[in-house]
Amino acid sequence: MTKQDETQQMTGNVHYVNTAPFDPRSIEKLTPDQEAVFLASQKKLMWWKFKKHKLAVYSGLFLLFMYLVTVFAEFLAPYNLETRNSKYIYAPPHSIHLFHEGEFVGPFVYDYKRTLNLETMKRVYTENPDKIIPLRFFCSGDPYVFWNLFEADNHLMCADIKTPVFLLGSDQLGRDIFSRIIYGARISLTIGLVGIAISFVLGITIGGLAGYYGGWVDMVVQRMIEVIQSLPTLPLWLTLVAIMPANWSQLTVYLAITVILGLIDWTGLARAVRSKLLSLREEDYVLAARLMGAKPKRIIGLHLVPGFMSHLIASATITIPTMILGETALSFLGLGLRPPTVSWGVLLNKAQNITAVAEFPWMIFPVVPVILVILAFNFFGDGLRDAADPYG
Repeated sequence: MTKQDETQQMTGNVHYVNTAPFDPRSIEKLTPDQEAVFLASQKKLMWWKFKKHKLAVYSGLFLLFMYLVTVFAEFLAPYNLETRNSKYIYAPPHSIHLFHEGEFVGPFVYDYKRTLNLETMKRVYTENPDKIIPLRFFCSGDPYVFWNLFEADNHLMCADIKTPVFLLGSDQLGRDIFSRIIYGARISLTIGLVGIAISFVLGITIGGLAGYYGGWVDMVVQRMIEVIQSLPTLPLWLTLVAIMPANWSQLTVYLAITVILGLIDWTGLARAVRSKLLSLREEDYVLAARLMGAKPKRIIGLHLVPGFMSHLIASATITIPTMILGETALSFLGLGLRPPTVSWGVLLNKAQNITAVAEFPWMIFPVVPVILVILAFNFFGDGLRDAADPYG
């Protein structure tokens, strides 16, 4: 026994140190659910919180379905993009039936009986109950080249070869609107992804430099943002689109509109990133990273940006619908994409005439997926924003 131990025994201040490994669960009795929460990783906590937002989950599944539609558009569309049926111009949507004269037949439609109204010179379509057109599934129809990789003619749904079926009606050339909406989803949905990639690269990079360095860098960036934001959006779009050469291909116009939308929309994100970095750059962990020799690029990307990831997710889910609406608006006005390229905005361009909409209301159907996708992105963004901060 050492003199220190003898002194502690004489004074009564004896300290015993337990050399066994520390078990935090021995302090407080935890239920299995509490233990799972305390030991879960941040990613798992984010997933659990996101699942509680049912509307966000359903919206995410809907968006996943819509993007799968863009991948398999040729297979899902009953007809090719330019398949015409001159006998069925402005045909109304077919009604799907299951029973005929009290007997179960399966999914089918009645053929249209076409007559001409001599007073209005309009075609009138009425159902012919004597002629049944059964709907076939996983069948052969119009041939196509899938993603320019291989030829095929398989479709999810087909009808009689001689008698077409229009689930959402036909247009002024007898083309199936439902098939054209499916094909149009490719451009209308992907233009938001490409545009947001450009917007985020510019917004995070420029805003991050302004917020991290401050000083004259911040002043130059702020003045540049103010100049861009002072320009009226719609006239700016019209001017930029108007200067595109008329002989450009539709693919070139598509890429140009994407770049324009991305170059215009980065300013709001840059200001948000700048304000966040101005406050976070004074934190102790940023100072520790500097003292350890970390470069600004690493500090911004690894330490600062993850600190406001919830805000970036919310910005992304707002920016994508904005860009979809931007392309739709430009194409609707006839200043963006033009036929034969098909997007939801190009399809809605045919609905500019109120007389045409009043007589053929199914021409306004392309606006339905636009509304649903915008709402789904907003609900999905709310769930991701809350899940990105699982401790909040």
